[in-house]
Amino acid sequence: MKWSRAWWLAVILLVFSGAAFVLLTENVAISGSSTALSESGWRANFSTPLDTDAIEKGAVYLTDATGKKLQLDMQLANGGRTLEVPDITSGNYKLHVTKAALSNSFLKSLSINQLEFTIQDEVQNLAGEDELRTYFTRLLKLQKDNPFYRGFGEGVEEAEDSASSDAGGIGGSNEHSSTNNQVEGIDEGDIVQTDGDYLYSVSESRVTISDIRDPKNMELAAIVKFDKETYPEKLFLSNDTLAVISSRFSLMETDDEAEMESFMPYSGITVVSLYDVSSPDNPKLVREFGNEGSFNNARLTNGILHYVSNVFPNYWILEDRPDIELRPNFFDSKQGGEFEPLPYEDLTILPGTMEGSYSVINSLNLEAPATNELSTKGFLGGNEQLYMNEQHLYLTASAYETAEGEFGNTSLWVPQQADTEIFKFGLDGVSVEFIASARVQGTLLNQFSMDEFEGHFRLATTEGVAWQPASQPKNHLFILNEQLEQVGSVENLAPSERIYSVRFMGKKAYMVTFRETDPLFAIDVSNPSAPQVLGELKIPGFSNYLHPLDETHLIGFGYETKIEPVKGGGEPRIVTGGMKLSLFDVSDMSNPKETDTEIIGGPGTYSALQYDHKALFRHEQQSLFGFPISIYQGDGMEYIEFEAEGALVYSITAEGIELSADLTQASDQPYEDWNTSVQRMAYAKDALYTVANSEVKSYRLSDFEPLDTLPLR
Repeated sequence: MKWSRAWWLAVILLVFSGAAFVLLTENVAISGSSTALSESGWRANFSTPLDTDAIEKGAVYLTDATGKKLQLDMQLANGGRTLEVPDITSGNYKLHVTKAALSNSFLKSLSINQLEFTIQDEVQNLAGEDELRTYFTRLLKLQKDNPFYRGFGEGVEEAEDSASSDAGGIGGSNEHSSTNNQVEGIDEGDIVQTDGDYLYSVSESRVTISDIRDPKNMELAAIVKFDKETYPEKLFLSNDTLAVISSRFSLMETDDEAEMESFMPYSGITVVSLYDVSSPDNPKLVREFGNEGSFNNARLTNGILHYVSNVFPNYWILEDRPDIELRPNFFDSKQGGEFEPLPYEDLTILPGTMEGSYSVINSLNLEAPATNELSTKGFLGGNEQLYMNEQHLYLTASAYETAEGEFGNTSLWVPQQADTEIFKFGLDGVSVEFIASARVQGTLLNQFSMDEFEGHFRLATTEGVAWQPASQPKNHLFILNEQLEQVGSVENLAPSERIYSVRFMGKKAYMVTFRETDPLFAIDVSNPSAPQVLGELKIPGFSNYLHPLDETHLIGFGYETKIEPVKGGGEPRIVTGGMKLSLFDVSDMSNPKETDTEIIGGPGTYSALQYDHKALFRHEQQSLFGFPISIYQGDGMEYIEFEAEGALVYSITAEGIELSADLTQASDQPYEDWNTSVQRMAYAKDALYTVANSEVKSYRLSDFEPLDTLPLR
């Protein structure tokens, strides 16, 4: 039979129409945690909004373990993208979603129409391999159905550029300096430590020990070397024990070269190396332990070291290798030093999470580092920020939502649009036990956006995306009780601006936001159920690090800014200038004042202090504050020229800011020298020290006259 051209055209048109229909059909994905606590309720997220009356018309419903349809209070939130079930008792449940639940459902289909989950009265450890494999199999299917889905907190690095919750670590002892910690009595570790007689410092893949007992004649006491794939990140000094936390990278073990090329060629390991430094010129390694995964953060209190890392198992190859190990591996030289998976009874699924990473928490008492038992616990649920005091440890992670993009109805994952998940743990020696979890709107700037005071947990968040006009940023302060239930809040502060720094000081809180000017908000949080903004100060520039000088004064470290007009009448540009120091008088919270300022350099000038609070040098008794600095000059638009680098020391009192020492050196080079750039400053007895990658310099503290230079080679 001979077909006419019209028939051929009809067939081609039909084929293309079918293909177009398939391409244009949106696959709606459903995500929800496999476990949750009854006190917190349960929620499911959808990659596209449900119909507003989906619940009322029975297109969304729950059944129990027997298949019985339940009449529970359910509600849609987040524009129809989130289903919330606030009151639900313990048991096994199944969510049912029919196509009728979808708004404009003609070109939409459900990737799955049922979702099983369990409600518990308290968090339980994993029962065994089957439960863990089921969890990751479900997660893998979820990610295949919705390629824009990702778990909470994956791949987000911690930023540490704000302020502490109190006057923690302001002065150190009278004899020597200490790390600028967030909470008093909780050591955060740093790349430099001192006991007043010796300086311990990270220098690339080494730790150097410098004898500073005679600042005029310093000596290199010892060098602790690591292999080229090991990078020391933090040092802790506890009596005669030096703890070095490192990230180590090595080739993945695999039987198939092609497989290795398909995945990441290196795996990360977090390693803690403990040295006996009772004789600093002869440090002795007494123990090493650690686990696979990337290092996040650590704390030391009362001689007990806690460190947290993120572990990402290779669950994405489950279909090809169903027998793959899904548990985090750890090692301890005390137990032979071989890698082995964590026991199932030490693994827990954090409520409300559905993601592919673990938060692994290791704890060890350093009083007897070689013999004390190591506690290692794994929690399914990622972590970004960490806050800790003597009683509690808090981890937070961003809970991302899908959002409709600008391309029709296609759902896009927008990482800046997120809520914050909070996980609270109780500390008892080396024991770490989960207590409660919660979720609040918006995301945290850093660890200093959090604070615990008199049993209440306070945190400040920014909601919205700065570069999306339809999602105007706004800022919130939430106060939660011991079970992380919200009891008070201040919401929708400074629309169109974002938080740049936060300072909690007991019953007071200070928040800096910025877009064109720097509003400093003074907030009374003495009544947890009714926090109140008392005052606001608007000034040019912004502070991205706040530090308490005393009960009624704050120091702000940040940048000056200016508004540059744009040719053609467009929206003016905000141009960053030199580094700015501000002294704030907050004795009258209803009327905060900027009483003094100091501008350093021009555009491009920066200090490590602006992104790492541990770079701040303090000598409380002499009211001295110092920091590393790289100074540039220029107009910020056409050219920027490197001028000098080194460190600056200021005397800052309630009366004002005054330069005490300029320890910078002019340079005719186009950029800084990494080896000689000052990383930290410290003092011991009557001497000041600047520490760089390749050298330590000493100065007389009374007049800052140079004393000696010690090469670290």
